[in-house]
Amino acid sequence: MVFDVSVAMTWILFLALFPMAFFWLRRAWRIVMRRDFSEVALKKGVPPDNPEKWAPYEMAINFIAGTVAACLIVAVLMGSLEYETWSAIGGITIWCKFFASFGLSRQAHLKLGRYTSQK
Repeated sequence: MVFDVSVAMTWILFLALFPMAFFWLRRAWRIVMRRDFSEVALKKGVPPDNPEKWAPYEMAINFIAGTVAACLIVAVLMGSLEYETWSAIGGITIWCKFFASFGLSRQAHLKLGRYTSQK
C-alpha cells in the first residue's frame, strides 16, 4: 500500500467517525434523558424561543446520524463493508446530518410576519 492523498483522506474520514458518533449520540442523550435543550436548533449560537418544541426533531436527527456512524465504525472494523460502500455511507450521513440540523435551526428561528408592512 502506497501512502498518498487517497489513503490519507480515507483515514481522516474513518477516524472522524469516532468523535462525530460520540458527540451526536451524547447530544441525543442530553435531550432525552437530561432534558437539556441548550443545543437545540442553534442559530448563531442562540437557541430558538421555544426549544422544547424542536427538541424531538433535533434528538431524532442526532440519534439517527450517531447510530449510523457507530454501526459504520463497527462494520468497517469487522471488515464487512468495502471501501466504496462505507465511505459513501459515511459521507452521506455527515452531509445529511448537517443539512437536517441547518434546516431545523432555520425553521425554528423563523418569524412569520416580521417583514409585513406597518400601517
